[in-house]
Amino acid sequence: MAKVLFLYSTTDGHTIEICKRMKVVIEAAGDDVEIRNLAETPSLDGIAFDKIVIGASIRYGKHQKVVNEFIARNQAALEGATNAMFSVNVVARKPEKNTPETNPYLQKFLRKIDWQPQHLGVFAGRIDYPSLGPFDRTMIRFILWMGKGPTDPTQVVEFTDWDEVDEFGRFIASL
Repeated sequence: MAKVLFLYSTTDGHTIEICKRMKVVIEAAGDDVEIRNLAETPSLDGIAFDKIVIGASIRYGKHQKVVNEFIARNQAALEGATNAMFSVNVVARKPEKNTPETNPYLQKFLRKIDWQPQHLGVFAGRIDYPSLGPFDRTMIRFILWMGKGPTDPTQVVEFTDWDEVDEFGRFIASL
């Protein structure tokens, strides 16, 4: 039985939901999974895990700054374990942008950091217009309007392919 650590960075809570879904899949395969907020876990010193997975959401084209900072501080520990990273973003709703190789946000992020995760995933996220503040709701509606996405401010639109999430979880369990 392997010990798996999921570290997440989320803007609206969807990335942790993806982590929780994978936890169920991985624990069903026999591994032990712990999920932690990346912002509340500044260091991996003294923490022993066989596999480490970072899940990070995108807002306005970027991962949160804490993701870059965490990776820079903990690169040696990340490289010392089996590791993976996945990005959650709405642009991944488009078939031509839903893989690690074709997702522009993940590719841009990987060029900015020194660490190269051993395994990568990309999942389409969710837009919860009613829970957004006026500025974010307006900006995200405009961005999605330009990208021919849904713009109804009363809707919650989930793009996540949960079968893909389960498949990535099974893959992590198999490592």
